[in-house]
Parts: sequence; C-alpha cells; structure tokens
Amino acid sequence: MSETQERLDTVSSNGVLQQGHVAGPVAPPRVSARRRRPGVIALSLALIAAGGAGVAVLLLQVGNRTEVVTVVRDVQVGQVVSEDDLGKASIALDPAVKAVLGDDLDSVVGKRAAVELKPGSLLAPSQVTKDSLVKAGEQLVPVGLEPKQIPATALVPGQKVQLVHVPAQGVADTGKTSDAAPQTVDGRVVKASSAAPGTGIVVVDVATSATDGPTAAAWVAAGTLRLVLAAPDGN
Repeated sequence: MSETQERLDTVSSNGVLQQGHVAGPVAPPRVSARRRRPGVIALSLALIAAGGAGVAVLLLQVGNRTEVVTVVRDVQVGQVVSEDDLGKASIALDPAVKAVLGDDLDSVVGKRAAVELKPGSLLAPSQVTKDSLVKAGEQLVPVGLEPKQIPATALVPGQKVQLVHVPAQGVADTGKTSDAAPQTVDGRVVKASSAAPGTGIVVVDVATSATDGPTAAAWVAAGTLRLVLAAPDGN
C-alpha cells in the first residue's frame, strides 16, 4: 500500500468494524446543453411587444385628456347658475360628447338652468340658457297629474302643451252645447317633477299667458284640467 493511500474504518450492516479505502473524486454528471426552441422565443418577443404597446396606449390616453365643466350642486330648472354650482374635471372626452370646456366656465355663470342639473354630471351647452324660462307677460301654473294622466312621453322643459278643461262628471257646463269643443289654454313645460312616493303624482310647472293663467289655475283647483301634448311644431 502506498503511504498516500488513506484508509477509512466503516461499520458493516452487522456492526463489525471494517477497514476500507476512501473513494476517489466523483465526476460530475454530464449536462447536455438545452436546445433553443424558436417558437418559445417568438412567443416571448410577441408578449414583450404587446406589453410595450399597451403601455404606449395607456400613456397616450392619460396624456390626451380634456378639462371640462362639471356640476357640483343641485340646480333647479330656471335657477341662475353660479360659480359655486360648477367645478372642473380632466377626462378622456369622446368627441361625440358635447360638454362645456373648462376654459368656458365663466361663459355659463349667470345663465339659467334649462333642465335640472345634478351633481357629478358633465355640463352640456344645451343645459343652460340666457333666456328666462318664464318670459315677460307669462304666468307659471303648477299642474298636478295622477299616474293615469301622465303621458307616456317624458315631459321636458320647453315642450309645448295644451291645458284642457274637462267639466266634472255630473256637472252641467252651462253656456256650452254637448258637442262644443272643450276650452283649452296653450302652455309650455318649464319643469316636471319626479313622481311622488306613494301617490305617483307628478307636478308640472306650465307657463301660460298672463290672461290664461288664472283660468288654468281655477281648472286645477276644481280638478277639471287635463294636460295634453301639442304637436312638435306647436300647431
């Protein structure tokens, strides 16, 4: 035995001390190089490209924003719009959406709300007007309508209507023949409320001429008034 050869005492499975030689160095297993798969590489490049395109689109959307005017407080129909009623927001605005731009906020302050303005909504140019909804020589008559009297078509400000006098059942309409045309008063919707909980009654503010206002109010008080929609051209 060579002096450089080392011995190692080992214990066999039956507990007897044995002497043996130390094993020499173990060669590492041979690892074969992985084969590159062109499909995997192409997929990786496609995912990287798609991710880059998504980031580019996001950055483009963030950068292409428009400052618009928003409503921050309730504004009733006909009420003058103040600066405190409005705010500004920066959004990605669709060209199809008509909104007042932030730089034009001062141009709408002092105008009247043509429709009821709700907080959190964008302000459109058509929602404000410089004209008073009740003009000189007109009177405002509130008309309460039961659910069966409400037209299926939604009532909107500016819509032309007729107030029709319908005599109460069992009451003779003196001075009128049975085939006479009913009395009517021309009017224009200024505001229509939401249906009242429980009753479903809708209150419609109708602008009439100053001479017809008291007549329409008397019909309302007697419960003999009906509201009908006029033709779009007012005829």
